[in-house]
Amino acid sequence: MITVERLTKRFADLQTGGFTALDGVSFEVRPGEILGLLGPNGAGKTTCLRMLSTVLRPTSGTAFVAGYDVTTHPTEVRARIGFMSNNTGIYDRMTAWEMVEYFGRLYGIPEEALQKRISQLFDRLSMNNIRDVLGSKMSTGMKQKVSIARTIVHDPPVLIFDEPTSGLDVLVARNVVDEIKSLREQGKCIIYSTHIMREVEKLCHRIAIIYKGRLLAIGSVQELSEQYKQPDMEELFFQLIDEYEAKLAAVA
Repeated sequence: MITVERLTKRFADLQTGGFTALDGVSFEVRPGEILGLLGPNGAGKTTCLRMLSTVLRPTSGTAFVAGYDVTTHPTEVRARIGFMSNNTGIYDRMTAWEMVEYFGRLYGIPEEALQKRISQLFDRLSMNNIRDVLGSKMSTGMKQKVSIARTIVHDPPVLIFDEPTSGLDVLVARNVVDEIKSLREQGKCIIYSTHIMREVEKLCHRIAIIYKGRLLAIGSVQELSEQYKQPDMEELFFQLIDEYEAKLAAVA
């Protein structure tokens, strides 16, 4: 469902001559699977996801989402993905229902089908009590529910979550994680980007560890533990980073 081959993004910089935000990253994600992108801030996770969602154009490499090339068929890709981040904007003057409805219309969902779909989502996400609440009056938890609903209103086969629980309290974060589990069980192909180790271990079938734009390791928790002889994922994470930094130092 998602195939990434040597995906690279380089940004120009007048002072330094440019820098590489993502460097030759390759991976696949299958239907019914969650791939966790694990890395510190600035590792290249968001750059990768923005290319997959066609916001950024790759410098080199290829990426296919639901069978479509992100570079040559961006419109087809956008129709088949849902993208959610922790800073997704909520319109102050729209109610919860109006916001989800607005995005459903942007996706071209016929009106009768759209109203039925929104009603189902509001039931499933326990949102009927906030149906008429304006964005300006919503709590953080309410906003996250609306963000989830508008991300999945068109029932896309591919979902991308970019640090969706960052900055949330534990109860709201748990609700977000529970909904993503439900989407996984529906057979969705999901990428989940985070720097929170516990979420990755609970949610993801496989983990891709990214640091300074490079993919350091990929595999299930068990596979990575066996490969690197380290049962603790947090320690494994720091071990891989330390080893990579040592290599950079040796080259310098």
